Amino acid sequence: MGGFAVVQAYGLERATADIDVIAVLPYGIASHLLEIAGKESTLRIEHGIYLDVVTIASVPESYESRLTALYPGCWRHLRLFVLEAHDLALTKLERNFERDRGDVEHLARSGHLKASMLQERYIEEMRPYVIGRVSWHDQTLQMWIEAFLTETDPPQGTRG
Repeated sequence: MGGFAVVQAYGLERATADIDVIAVLPYGIASHLLEIAGKESTLRIEHGIYLDVVTIASVPESYESRLTALYPGCWRHLRLFVLEAHDLALTKLERNFERDRGDVEHLARSGHLKASMLQERYIEEMRPYVIGRVSWHDQTLQMWIEAFLTETDPPQGTRG
């Protein structure tokens, strides 16, 4: 999830230094993995990228069934999966920072998002579990749909 997924799986051109991870399997290996590839690891010093295991994340209920392998067969002991574009966009709903909006805009403008699917997945798989200001999430989603997924937007790359 996060910026790494948008960059590597969905073609956004921006730098990212961390790979946000929702789950590490088998269970219990996360601490060992963070020693090897975490923020304070030699890997980060040498390659400028690190793993960040996210302990709290708002994701759609059935996201696991829609995961896609990233670079399948590239490594013998590591497999990376990315969230499907609608699921990835919805993980950015709660925080809604400028960078998050930019990621969602990229997903929309590059044809990876459909307003109806984004709204349906939010209503069915996220909204029932929102803690706090549900109306804020509703309004943010509506703002994204109006700003990034309108029928009148020209295809990416055709703006003057």
